[in-house]
Amino acid sequence: MTDDDSNSAMFPSAFAKAMGQAGSDATETSAQMTEAMLDAVPTPESFPLEAVQGTATFKTRIQSGGRISIPDAEREVLDLGEGDIVQAVIVPLKRNQDND
Repeated sequence: MTDDDSNSAMFPSAFAKAMGQAGSDATETSAQMTEAMLDAVPTPESFPLEAVQGTATFKTRIQSGGRISIPDAEREVLDLGEGDIVQAVIVPLKRNQDND
């Protein structure tokens, strides 16, 4: 063990706290990002749509077996089908207190 090992337990909790805050602000952050992008673009014609196309942000619940579902609307917009591989970034927003 090194001297740095004593601080290793702090990192996951600090990371989880930061990710939780980011998740709770996801809608606001998304709106701010869109606004910043719009402010940075001189005309609507030069807006870089490819920067935001092909992504979606949504809330979902964990189902039995640890499964999550992508809502129908997002699947349609992103043209996703059964068997497609997607990447997910999970940000816990609220824990179910009944699981204790």
